Amino acid sequence: MKDDKDANTEDRKIHPTPLLDELEDGPWPSFVTGIKRLRDEGSEGNKKIMNDLLGQLNHSYENRMGYWKGGTVSVFGYGGGIIPRFSEVASKFPESKEFHTLRVMPPAGFHYSTDILRKLCDIWERHGSGLIAFHGQSGDIMFQGCTTENTQKAFDELNQIGFDLGGAGPALRTAMSCVGHARCEQSCFDEVRAHRTIINSLLDEMHRPALPYKFKFKFSGCANDCVNAIHRADFAVIGTWRDDIKIDQEKVKEHVREKGRKYTIDTVVSMCPTRAISLNDDDTLEIDNRSCVRCMHCINVMTKALSPGDDRGISIMIGGKRALKIGDLMGIMVVPFMKLETDEDFEKLEEFAQNVVEFFADNALEHERIGETIDRIGLPAFLEALEIEPDPNMVNHPRTSCYVRTDDFDEEAAKWFDRMAAEKAGNTAAE
Repeated sequence: MKDDKDANTEDRKIHPTPLLDELEDGPWPSFVTGIKRLRDEGSEGNKKIMNDLLGQLNHSYENRMGYWKGGTVSVFGYGGGIIPRFSEVASKFPESKEFHTLRVMPPAGFHYSTDILRKLCDIWERHGSGLIAFHGQSGDIMFQGCTTENTQKAFDELNQIGFDLGGAGPALRTAMSCVGHARCEQSCFDEVRAHRTIINSLLDEMHRPALPYKFKFKFSGCANDCVNAIHRADFAVIGTWRDDIKIDQEKVKEHVREKGRKYTIDTVVSMCPTRAISLNDDDTLEIDNRSCVRCMHCINVMTKALSPGDDRGISIMIGGKRALKIGDLMGIMVVPFMKLETDEDFEKLEEFAQNVVEFFADNALEHERIGETIDRIGLPAFLEALEIEPDPNMVNHPRTSCYVRTDDFDEEAAKWFDRMAAEKAGNTAAE
């Protein structure tokens, strides 16, 4: 008599996966192990879908060819948010013939309760494959593996517990924000409020794709940039400060006593990109704050001794992205500093975000990110269109970069100082 395991295997006709089995060798976890767990231990629906998925994946490895094709799948009232996948070998693997992905917006700052996590898993166990990614590189919760019929059912239940679809296609994509001031002492602004303020005001751009290509917002509370905003977001909001770094000299001395002068010099003083830090003979630290670029490195090493200043706000960088037409781009600094404390401050940020998205919609070519648009038309044209006055504080001094033009720096700086003086005189007269 066959044991229960053999009988179960025979009843479900588990597909052999010799090539996928090889991916489970070695010291690192394998996605194959996770899919097999759903095949063997999931709900009955999960088991069937994942069994045929494993069979199709092994078939792809054998023939070195993918067998997925796209199409159009959506839920009522939404133009984006679902990534359709239809199998080209459905006759061999019928249970995975439709394997659509629902992109769902996570809460700002990735804050979940255990009760919500259980509800999310229960919904996907009922209507999908059981395979969930927290989170995809887009920032979404990725509910992977669903039939066309069940996408609406799954979305309805997700919507009932407060979740919405994220972006897909040529649209505003799901935004990301770091855990921020909820847990991090380096936070320089309210990341969650900034995130929700902008996304709530631009939600139609996410649900009804009408942009030339995708557009991403990301919010990091400091220059550590834990959500990779600077090089992955079209609109990056980075926390910063404009007064002096706060120094606890007693903690500095304690650090030097514990780690040694050589360690402190090697890991803090020598690692400062602008050589703004020096260690005094009495083991106190001195910082030339005019040269500081707020990179966070010294603060990361000496977390008890150093911390961001008190005059906190944000910097805004536009145009970061991964490779497409002109290769990788990092965001261009267009707003060196903006306070973000009062309701008026948040309204100003929201208005600026709307203007940037409107500029992108009106001026970008099809399948072009805003960084590529700026590269094509030139930064001066972009700044003029957004009514942004060039600010010499964007480039403090040439330092070591040979790519910075400085031949007209003094002239442009003089214009800026004249303009600031005129504005100050006008405000004084009005008072």
